Amino acid sequence: MEEQRITILTGHYGSGKTSLAVALALKKRALGRRVAVADLDIVNPYFRTTDCRSVLERADVRLVASAYAGSNVDLPALPKELYALIEDPDTDAVLDVGGDDRGAVALSRFVPSILRGGYEQLFTVNFYRPLTRTAEEAFGVLREIEAACGLAATAIVNNSNLGRDTAAKDVLASLSEAARLSRLSGLPVRYTAVDAQLAPALAGSVDRLLPIEPQSMPIAR
Repeated sequence: MEEQRITILTGHYGSGKTSLAVALALKKRALGRRVAVADLDIVNPYFRTTDCRSVLERADVRLVASAYAGSNVDLPALPKELYALIEDPDTDAVLDVGGDDRGAVALSRFVPSILRGGYEQLFTVNFYRPLTRTAEEAFGVLREIEAACGLAATAIVNNSNLGRDTAAKDVLASLSEAARLSRLSGLPVRYTAVDAQLAPALAGSVDRLLPIEPQSMPIAR
């Protein structure tokens, strides 16, 4: 599957979109690309991409965020730089979108530009979180997000975890539900994301494994 310049992370609250946005941005930067992460999460006042500012800055990844991000003041305002980022053909953009359909509405105003630039929308799911414990529940959330933002999802990221208590068996137990969601939606599973410390135990057993370093994978809230 060819990677697109614009990568959009969507999903239910607590699915781990922010952790994945940071991890994917760092992955792109390691390949020598010019990368920026945009924090579109105007819904969740807790863990946001802005909380990983120092990690991104050390890797020379630009962060585009509202002046209110991380302040616990939630206003439906998006930074002006976001418009320029989405239009910039020389920068890979990773967009961290707020939870569920409410957060995805913020993305809808950029649809024409995103379609011109080429995108992938990765629906992130944690089958150990409430309201997405089954493929059917997750599929319902996926469709709500698509309707709200006006963009079709292109792939799934299985980010099923129990925070720091996650064991390799928990990841393996989620694979069948991820496969069911793939069949329901007609979308491929782009990655199975895991804490980097678990990756060696899962290598060879999980396709398209995406290890995430602990500093960008906090406990889900």
